Amino acid sequence: MNDAKYIGLDVHQATISAAVLDPTGKLIMESILETKAATILQFVQGLRGSLHVTFEEGTCATWMHDLLKPHVTEVLVCNPQLSRQ
Repeated sequence: MNDAKYIGLDVHQATISAAVLDPTGKLIMESILETKAATILQFVQGLRGSLHVTFEEGTCATWMHDLLKPHVTEVLVCNPQLSRQ
């Protein structure tokens, strides 16, 4: 049984929209979080399995990467400009 979860984050100054998918791509959870370390970690720690997180490069990207890296299997920061070329 594959327990992987794929988490997409849309990070803004005050809030983060989070979507969690299972290995088949089925949406299993959506949530809106405060952009605060304790809130983000509480959300991630409430999930089970191998956690893979992605979000776009932005003003909070380094902070988010450093916050999440010790708590998840993989953190991927993507550059939205590369997908438009």
